[in-house]
Amino acid sequence: MDAWLLWLYGVVLKRLDLTRQAADVLCLSLHEQPMHWGAWLELAALITDREMLSTLKLPDHWMRKMFYAHTYLELQLNEEALEIYSSLQEAGLHHSTYIMAQVAITHHNQRDVDQAVTIFKELESIDPFRLDNLDTYSNLLYVKEMRVELSHLAHRVVQVDKYRMETCCVVGNYYSLRSQHEKAVQYFQRALRLNPHYLAAWTLMGHEYMEMKNSNAAIQCYRQAIEVNRRDYRAWYGLGQTYEILKLPAYCLHYFKQAQKLRPNDSRMLVALGESYERLEKWDEAKKCFRKAHSVGDIEGIALLRLAKLYSRLGEGERASVLYERYLQETEDAGLSEDRGQAYQFLANHFLQKNILDLAYCYAQKCTLFMETRESGKTMLREIANRRQHTEQNTQDDCGSILVSRVRSRVTLGNERSSSSRLPSLNLTYTP
Repeated sequence: MDAWLLWLYGVVLKRLDLTRQAADVLCLSLHEQPMHWGAWLELAALITDREMLSTLKLPDHWMRKMFYAHTYLELQLNEEALEIYSSLQEAGLHHSTYIMAQVAITHHNQRDVDQAVTIFKELESIDPFRLDNLDTYSNLLYVKEMRVELSHLAHRVVQVDKYRMETCCVVGNYYSLRSQHEKAVQYFQRALRLNPHYLAAWTLMGHEYMEMKNSNAAIQCYRQAIEVNRRDYRAWYGLGQTYEILKLPAYCLHYFKQAQKLRPNDSRMLVALGESYERLEKWDEAKKCFRKAHSVGDIEGIALLRLAKLYSRLGEGERASVLYERYLQETEDAGLSEDRGQAYQFLANHFLQKNILDLAYCYAQKCTLFMETRESGKTMLREIANRRQHTEQNTQDDCGSILVSRVRSRVTLGNERSSSSRLPSLNLTYTP
């Protein structure tokens, strides 16, 4: 069999879920024809981890670098992928629109949204008719809530080719941002008619059904996405969120674990996993998840807050107060938020119970800046004022009692002296 027949044979084995045999056959095909990018893509879809990647017998060809970078990106090894793509650009492929798009996707996976949007805008100026990866670009504009840019993108892709699945996805995101979820679902369904294995459409349609409170349909969409690609952490995470709404924490735990395996350094997965452990009353595991979420770089800035609330719930007020103070320091530039108000409220109560009135007064005053904690802050300020007044009164009473005792002692001493002066004098006569 030549390279093309071997490739076709590998595709058939892949459809039969004979992963190891399919990988071996596709490697043989690539040795015959290393420039066949379709065979590289089919092989990349079979790779489950870095160990499996290292066992493959690949041809010694420059296309192998492209394959490694693509596979690293699929395995969420973004730093390794970005390093390879940067080296390829420095080697002379800096004008390659494919590599530029892959670099943008890498930044997207690393949550560097601004840099990814900048690269996609540059791509748009270089090749305005290129539709590949524009579904990812529309996701970025959706996250940034850039309504005008997403509207212009939707109109442009419809003019280029309205029968492309990327076009349907962009328009679906446009309607989703406008909260027209029924229309968004219609466009995602059109994309799936064009390609039933289009992963992004399944996942995004699941999100839309979640917005429409249709949990059963959302679960079906996420499961279909996992069938298409089990490495899609968004589908696993979406399933976990759906079962969280259905108040089934054991199911949440399973799906959040799968998402966290795919994204081990994503704080969102760790926080969700910690909350699931907390609902199941597995306190130690929950603490570990929240701590790790903070150590890997808390994207949403809530890991410390969740950990502090957990310690407070378990009655460990001292540790909770330390974590709340640290949370307030790290989110000092975040402005007024309900979470900060809750932190101030806890600290005011904590120091009030310990009768440290100065710190309690400081935090209670800050509670009055938030609508949710204003009344409790005023109540604590009145309590602090009453305690201070009571303390001052006690101090005055103590001072008064000390003065009275001193006066009494002086009066007694004076009486003793006066009584001694009234004693009868002794008539002593000197006899020579």
